[in-house]
Amino acid sequence: MPVLTQKSGLGASGLAGPVIGVDEAGRGPLAGPVVAAAVLLCKPRPAGLDDSKKLSRSRRAVLEEAIKRRCHWAVGVVDVEAIDRLNIFGATMLAMTLAVRGLCERIGQAPAQVLVDGNMTPAGRCADWCWEARAIVGGDALEPAISAASIIAKEHRDRLMRELAEAHPHYGWERNAGYGTPEHLTALRRHGPTPHHRRSFAPVAQLEMRL
Repeated sequence: MPVLTQKSGLGASGLAGPVIGVDEAGRGPLAGPVVAAAVLLCKPRPAGLDDSKKLSRSRRAVLEEAIKRRCHWAVGVVDVEAIDRLNIFGATMLAMTLAVRGLCERIGQAPAQVLVDGNMTPAGRCADWCWEARAIVGGDALEPAISAASIIAKEHRDRLMRELAEAHPHYGWERNAGYGTPEHLTALRRHGPTPHHRRSFAPVAQLEMRL
């Protein structure tokens, strides 16, 4: 079942028609949940926001702390069971919806617009999505609110994968975050899939067919 995680900082409030940024982490891995974050930036916003993939781990950690402390934010997490049931696209749309809903509850109002990284939004693709949305290709590097969301989503998911790695140490999730690296694929062939592997993803499905 999907899990909604809601938290917020002490960012700006009372804004008329806030604009929220949304991004996800974890569409491509073979294991673990997909995570989305929604952020309403404070003024002044944290300096140095950028696509989380372009930032070092230490820089992401600094920015994550600043975003959480000063801005409003929420996280939506959709687990492997739902990913396999819905497919990864549907699960990603759901995670974004959960994140935005959580943020709206925290700030006590609906956004004027939600800026979504990519070329599609959950509008018309997730039944519970009910906000004006605009897709921006490369938005995680172009729109600061999306950049902030990308940082929150990635850091949150990386922590989840490090926690899962403690119980399943063979796969290197603390290093590869569940992506199909040679280390992960070798361990998958040797030890088989865990309950946290995505059975609907080809490498896992093909392996299970041979077992």
